[in-house]
Amino acid sequence: MEHHWKELIPVDRYTVRSNGILHDFDRKVITLLYQPLIGHRAFSLYMTLWSELEQQLWGEETTHHSLMAIMQCSLKDIYDERLKLEGIGLLKTYVNHEQDPKQFIYELQPPLTPEQFFTDGVLNVFLYNRIGKTKFHKLKQFFSTPSIDRTKFSPVTRSFNDIFYSVHPEQMVAVMNDETKNDLRVSDGYEYIGRSEEHYTLDDEIFDFELFFAGLSTHIVPKRAITTKVREAIKKLAFLYGIGPLDMQKLVMNVIDPSWHIDIDALRKAARDWYQFERGESLPSLSARVQPLPYRTMTDVEPKTKEEQLIKQLETISPRQLLIDISGGAEPSMSDLQLIEDIMFQQKLLPGVVNVLIYYVMLRTDMKLSKAYVEKIASHWARKKIRTVKEAMELAKREAKKYQSWANEKEKKTSKKVVRKEMLPDWLNMDYSQNGSETTEEQAVDVEEKRRELEERLKKYRNE
Repeated sequence: MEHHWKELIPVDRYTVRSNGILHDFDRKVITLLYQPLIGHRAFSLYMTLWSELEQQLWGEETTHHSLMAIMQCSLKDIYDERLKLEGIGLLKTYVNHEQDPKQFIYELQPPLTPEQFFTDGVLNVFLYNRIGKTKFHKLKQFFSTPSIDRTKFSPVTRSFNDIFYSVHPEQMVAVMNDETKNDLRVSDGYEYIGRSEEHYTLDDEIFDFELFFAGLSTHIVPKRAITTKVREAIKKLAFLYGIGPLDMQKLVMNVIDPSWHIDIDALRKAARDWYQFERGESLPSLSARVQPLPYRTMTDVEPKTKEEQLIKQLETISPRQLLIDISGGAEPSMSDLQLIEDIMFQQKLLPGVVNVLIYYVMLRTDMKLSKAYVEKIASHWARKKIRTVKEAMELAKREAKKYQSWANEKEKKTSKKVVRKEMLPDWLNMDYSQNGSETTEEQAVDVEEKRRELEERLKKYRNE
């Protein structure tokens, strides 16, 4: 049974509500700015839920089976796309486990304003990489307007107290009795309609703040200088550019001013300059990132087995570089890079975990990255909250038969046989043969040769 069935079944009921009033302009923002990042299926789910709203903020209670019928997709697809909306800040989900079947509330969140989006520092960079320079500049122009040269004008706007007058204090006391106070409060069980743009969240675990603070001199950078906004900026920049705690210390010390104020824009520029100097590239991509230090298990450890050698290698190389090495030094195709970018952004998989996925799929599908197969396994690993290379390998061992059945579903026309244990890397050394299904000697030699070829291509990284 797949993991999503533990979270959601078709008879579970849900109600849609929104955080404030959603406007037609929000539709344009989600369509043009968010859709390239979350994909058309998550976009369709948001719009479908939005269409269910009645009386401004609440929709009628219905079942997930009804949603499956409207969208013509499986419950697993709905669950996966829901997670994307949650991750990017467009949806909050609440569940009542005491009800049978369970009851969900899907609270639609308004998108960021164009200004917030284009100055975010993460979303805007990913959008640029996703749609390209020309389209990005067109969207930037579409969502901007000519500014006012306020130096040529003087403000003449009247203040509130210039126009309106307050009552005398004795009159105020006379009318402010208990009944009046109750009239001014919202009724029990209700709340006033409000609206706030929900920002996506990055876990603190993606950046080692303990190591960051340990190496900072309190005389140069006191802890009070790392405000909540600065802390969030550090997490975003570390996530986007792959900056470690030690390098981030240097960047922060370079931008802090004599009054111990850290200018976030200056920190962003310093991070961009650092990235360009270190990588020689103008903008980062997710596929160029490596496994964050907190999620490495072989740091400062000498590998003793072949499996440990592979773990250390996959922890210290980016998915993009792994693809380059597998292809003998040739640049990966745009479709392969796009696929890797998609699963890293939408499924929130870490680089090392993606490396295991690439390595596994390459061996099982004749050195090709099948989009549907990769996405299916990536979605499964995301639901399992896999964070380390070792966890990914162990899960691949346990679920190898299931993954092979998924691969066979895609290759029914070719009647491919199941791969036996001797064709797999050491960390997948299990017996996957089925009764009455044996691979031919020619097939065994062919796949074993591919495995050795891949091992040889990766060999140069194992001693790093």
